[in-house]
Amino acid sequence: MIPSATESTFEATVLQSPVPVMVNFWAPWCGLCKVILPILGQFQADWEGRVQVVTVNADENLRLSSTYRLVTLPTLLLFDRGEVCQRLEGLPGKAELRLLLNACLDRRLPVSDYTLKLPTYS
Repeated sequence: MIPSATESTFEATVLQSPVPVMVNFWAPWCGLCKVILPILGQFQADWEGRVQVVTVNADENLRLSSTYRLVTLPTLLLFDRGEVCQRLEGLPGKAELRLLLNACLDRRLPVSDYTLKLPTYS
């Protein structure tokens, strides 16, 4: 199960995280938001310990929705060291998620230290 964050826990859960955090902004009425959950669950399992995945209900956390200027759901924001480093709006595929994370990790790690075994999605 993917943990959730709220306005009161967002700073500790996301902004102060020692690992990159992928935040899934969703709403209960959003059909695509339901479709993406299994993809994010698999993504979380594959990248456990290297990336954290959390969800934020956009309807219940309007301040966060406004701060990050959400215009469509689902919206995925990848945070690294408290900053947004990538953004995807709509329903991304597994390949797009992998590229999003790779782009963030490429900037995070020195090239000589980049020895992660990246998961392959079919």
